[in-house]
Amino acid sequence: MATIEITSDNLEQTITDNSIVLLDFWAEWCGPCRTFGPIFEQAAQENPDIVFGKIDTEAQQRLAADFRITSIPTLMAFRDEIIVFAQPGALPSAQLTQVIEAVRGLDMDDVRKQLAEQDAADTEAP
Repeated sequence: MATIEITSDNLEQTITDNSIVLLDFWAEWCGPCRTFGPIFEQAAQENPDIVFGKIDTEAQQRLAADFRITSIPTLMAFRDEIIVFAQPGALPSAQLTQVIEAVRGLDMDDVRKQLAEQDAADTEAP
């Protein structure tokens, strides 16, 4: 499966309708983004069960702001509608593969439990 263009019109449905979504925040003028692009595309071809989306930060400035993107490329991973990974910088192929495998291997019940505990602790703080 090839990468898909993500916009404000299809972001929510893409995340809701798919178990794992990887997003590449990029821009045409960004050298590291151009280096990472083919690596991201290759990973998309090798992992057809995952949605690989690209968000052009120039065309989708609101989305970039909503996600507080301050450096590109930034890779973000969602699993079951929860952000489980976010990191700026171009990753080499081997590191991207490690991220994909880590996201696949997450115990999402445990992740949800940890988030609930964190929310409870945040609520109790003065």
